[in-house]
Amino acid sequence: MANIVLGVATSHSPQLSTPTDQWHLHVDRDQMKKDLHFRGNVYSYQELHDLRKAEGLEKEVSEEKWQERYDQWEVRMAEVQKKLLEASPDILVVIGDDQRELFLDDGMPTFSVFWGEQVQVIPHEGLHPSLEAARWSNFGEQVETYQTEPALGKHIVEQMMRDGFDVAQLTRQAEGRGIGHSFIFTKHRLMKEDLNIPMVPIMINTYFPPNQPTTSRCYSFGKALGKAIRSWDSDKRVAIVASGGLSHFVVDESLDRLALEGLQKQDEALLASIPENQMTSGTSEIKNWVAAAGALEDKQMTLLDYIPAYRTEAGTGCGMAFAWWE
Repeated sequence: MANIVLGVATSHSPQLSTPTDQWHLHVDRDQMKKDLHFRGNVYSYQELHDLRKAEGLEKEVSEEKWQERYDQWEVRMAEVQKKLLEASPDILVVIGDDQRELFLDDGMPTFSVFWGEQVQVIPHEGLHPSLEAARWSNFGEQVETYQTEPALGKHIVEQMMRDGFDVAQLTRQAEGRGIGHSFIFTKHRLMKEDLNIPMVPIMINTYFPPNQPTTSRCYSFGKALGKAIRSWDSDKRVAIVASGGLSHFVVDESLDRLALEGLQKQDEALLASIPENQMTSGTSEIKNWVAAAGALEDKQMTLLDYIPAYRTEAGTGCGMAFAWWE
């Protein structure tokens, strides 16, 4: 039977791959927004700025603080990559979300598994200037092809169906649609030149109503996914990667720390207690971590770091986190 040798999880925000001398471009974009989600409500930038004025977040947005955060997570990314290299997996099962990359309104599945022979990166066009600096890690600089593992992907689909998860399955991409940022980031930030491991892309619709799965459902999905991988008749070594999160585009440290507590304690009830109306926008990617935790119940999670990376006094930015299960 296949052996799950390791699990890792990292944030994948473009901010992670943007030099700090260009963070002002993220600030410019934030200040134009009128749909910033925070604790169950939606605000314009100015409304959010007024709401959070008393928190004193101005101390978090100096150039010195930004560089300190950037240097901190570069170390953590290197540690996660090293951990993957040491585990020597034959296959990566990557849990991510699709943000109108492979799937559009002609079909937006709650859970899906890609089990074709390979997937392509098709570079995004018309990016905001704040995102261009991170194109290499999130959005594609050129057409690329990633090797996948169809035998395991097909087995996962079949086993998940037996266990009550009616997953969508696909073996090819629609014309002009590339694999999403969750998987591009995994390839370029976790593998780099040292690793070239076939992937099985697992996609969860955390973002788009009305068919997002609940946090509890994601944990159950993860448990079934772990069971499916372990039941595969193969001696291959498998690592699970959770890509995305934590809170963004507004940092919510209390929510992030609650989620991390639930993940570390393997406390499904605590995770399920997080209100669903707070698991919206980019923050919803926490559910990718929750699914990984379900698949890795036999292992202990180590939290390497949690870095609240504020970009503005309104609290915009991303709660960056880095962890593994072994």
